[in-house]
Amino acid sequence: MSDVKTVRVELAERAYDILIGEGLIARAGELMRPLMKAGRDRVFIVADENVAKLHLGTLAAGLKAAGITYQITTVPPGESSKSFTQLDKVLGDLIEFGAERDDLIIAFGGGVVGDLTGLAAGLLKRGARFVQIPTTLLAQVDSSVGGKTAINSRAGKNMVGLFHQPVLVLADLDILETLPVRERFAGLAEIAKYALIDDTAFFDFLETNAAALAEGHKATLAEAVRVSCASKARIVAIDETEQAERALLNLGHTFGHALERSNEYRSTLLHGEGVGAGMAMALRYSVKLGVCPGQDAVRAERLLNALGLATRIADLGGGPYKAEELLAHMAHDKKARNGRLTLILAKGIGQAYIQRDADLEPLRQFLISEA
Repeated sequence: MSDVKTVRVELAERAYDILIGEGLIARAGELMRPLMKAGRDRVFIVADENVAKLHLGTLAAGLKAAGITYQITTVPPGESSKSFTQLDKVLGDLIEFGAERDDLIIAFGGGVVGDLTGLAAGLLKRGARFVQIPTTLLAQVDSSVGGKTAINSRAGKNMVGLFHQPVLVLADLDILETLPVRERFAGLAEIAKYALIDDTAFFDFLETNAAALAEGHKATLAEAVRVSCASKARIVAIDETEQAERALLNLGHTFGHALERSNEYRSTLLHGEGVGAGMAMALRYSVKLGVCPGQDAVRAERLLNALGLATRIADLGGGPYKAEELLAHMAHDKKARNGRLTLILAKGIGQAYIQRDADLEPLRQFLISEA
């Protein structure tokens, strides 16, 4: 295990490890065995259909080598699977399979499958245990860590969910080799987020290694994943249920979620693409408010561009994106309190902060200038 990096999420009796390295899916049975209850030789897999076609054989072989049997249910790829319909299907299948609270449920896919499976596990018989095996870069550094689970509703993105921590996260770098380039770029947006929040040294690392990251250089990605997971683990340990500091992890997300909803969650705009543009917008808006130096916003935008991300609304897929529609979606963001909007802005690179009770009129004017 010397070649495997371990990041610990410290949550007292619910603490767990994030393992980062190569060949982890093939060793999943061995790595999960210590977490399985006595007499339990079975697991239940919820998988993205495309991931199952490409990688189920590797996972199944690893489980078999450890004497573990499995049953599987699959969901279609894409954001549309974060729905009541798919939640009902997954729960129905798990109950029909005979899954119990002491069993392990495996989320085998990207962020959509991780969110959906985590929510299903949290609801199943009032809380079953689950393991995250994230298969996209974005999921490895963001959604698989921290216990946020949710589905979307007609009211907006991630409006129905709960906090339910996994018992293990396996971030296998090998699986990223089959990841489409566009998905890699989307994941790099979430990596850049950690640097922009509070880590100027990491920002310098990303600037220096942007080309290698964009090209998928494995060793460089491994370090970026490690730092990102450690950053998120630290914040989650301080503020698990997002009462204060954890809200900083939403840098770019209020703008990004509004873009996604305006695009009706279609594949023409990936979550990471919305977040990338949203972070650039958050910094530009911070400049407009007079709290952020203009050169920091420019520098951040250059990094995002170097990582393969569009930072202007006009360059995004989907749309058209209208200012009033974006504002309306932002007002319904889950971070809103008592009808007042909360934004995550920045005083500079590595200096994100929470702005509560945001004034809507300057935000409206900013969105008009951006759209």
